[in-house]
Amino acid sequence: MSFFKNIFKKPTQERKLNNVKELTLGDIIVMSDSFGLPTALRAQEFQVSAVNSYEFEHKTQAEWVLQGNNDLELYLTLDVDDKTYLKFSLKILHQDVETLFDLEQFAEVFDEPGQAQLTRIKDSNNTAGWSSEIYQQSSYAQVGYFHRKDYRKDALSAYEGKDSGEQFELYALFNEDQDKGLDIEVWQDGDTEVFLTLFRPTTDIVDMYPGS
Repeated sequence: MSFFKNIFKKPTQERKLNNVKELTLGDIIVMSDSFGLPTALRAQEFQVSAVNSYEFEHKTQAEWVLQGNNDLELYLTLDVDDKTYLKFSLKILHQDVETLFDLEQFAEVFDEPGQAQLTRIKDSNNTAGWSSEIYQQSSYAQVGYFHRKDYRKDALSAYEGKDSGEQFELYALFNEDQDKGLDIEVWQDGDTEVFLTLFRPTTDIVDMYPGS
């Protein structure tokens, strides 16, 4: 009987992707050719190489690590308010920060009450198309936890300890149009990571393919 069951077993239906929220490890996204996108994103394909989670007091969000054809690594989250936007993040180096901003002015981001304003000096090769002329600070030392797991599949631990995630403080700035930003993550060991962020409509992803 089991022999016949195997013969007439229905073929496994291929997984379909209808929403960015459904992306998981190995999936591929195709970006539009909009001139509003930086060259690194325009008409490019990216594969999801990891799915992480950011946990804050009032929200938890998935982060998709995107790997491009040119070895560029980007980070994608969803910014959900009245509308949902794609939030792309590009990690920049210390020398990029030195080129973009006056470092004394940049240091004011870490001063209370967190009302710094940054003015761009000039772009580096890495930041062209990502940066804005002026940024205004909106978040100061917001505590968050970073988890190297997908909270949509694995529940995050509510207890302190090895499963509680890596704690950090977030300092965030935005331009006047709220379509570009700057995220600064300060970790407990003092390590500081700086990201240029870009907010785009979800229609900028023109196609999605499930991973093999």
